[in-house]
Amino acid sequence: MSEDKPRLARLTAILTQLQSKRLVTAREIADKHDVSIRTVYRDIRTLEKSGIPIVTEEGKGYTILEGYKLPPVMFTEQEANALITAEQIIAKNKDQSLADEYGKAIEKIKAVLKYTQKGKTELLTQRLIIRSHAAAEQTSDHLIRIQSAITNYQIIDLKYTSLQKKSSQRKIEPFALLHTQDNWILIAHCRLRNEFRSFRLDCMESISILSEQFEPHQMTLKEYFVQAKKRWESNP
Repeated sequence: MSEDKPRLARLTAILTQLQSKRLVTAREIADKHDVSIRTVYRDIRTLEKSGIPIVTEEGKGYTILEGYKLPPVMFTEQEANALITAEQIIAKNKDQSLADEYGKAIEKIKAVLKYTQKGKTELLTQRLIIRSHAAAEQTSDHLIRIQSAITNYQIIDLKYTSLQKKSSQRKIEPFALLHTQDNWILIAHCRLRNEFRSFRLDCMESISILSEQFEPHQMTLKEYFVQAKKRWESNP
């Protein structure tokens, strides 16, 4: 394990990592910063002694006490450049809602940049071009709402027209999102067919997020793909 990284920089990075997730395990911290588990325990104690209210959930990981406010994170020039590049790429994606919401988020991010960084990010924005072919225009506007339905376990009432031009109305339980070949695809349990199906967002005529919730599916996305592969092999 490497202990070369300055400890102050590592402590700051760990603090940022703790802010990024609800729970962070000691192993995740150790792997990210290439240190031993013992070093992680020592760093966590140091942060606690400095007044950071870190809560330890036995057997699960660490979290920062809910409601505790930390000052805005400062970005390096390279991190700011990466965000500006991502802004340009996302603006070209096929879902309008993602472009709109990221645009709002990036404005808030730019607000906390240092004064000297603002001019550089503006310059990079002017000097950065992401080209795409004519077929890459926005073809859906549902992604952000579907993401919320996934995380809140809400049923979606969907009007769908397949690539074969067959229309249907169905209720689905959203499970995961896949981006492939420039298209967004929703993996969901279809109540009409009583099985998992894939739905292209650009084939969705309309969606309605219902207040009705469903029981979370007890499997990971990796487990889903293993099961799907078995089905495809048995019924190509």
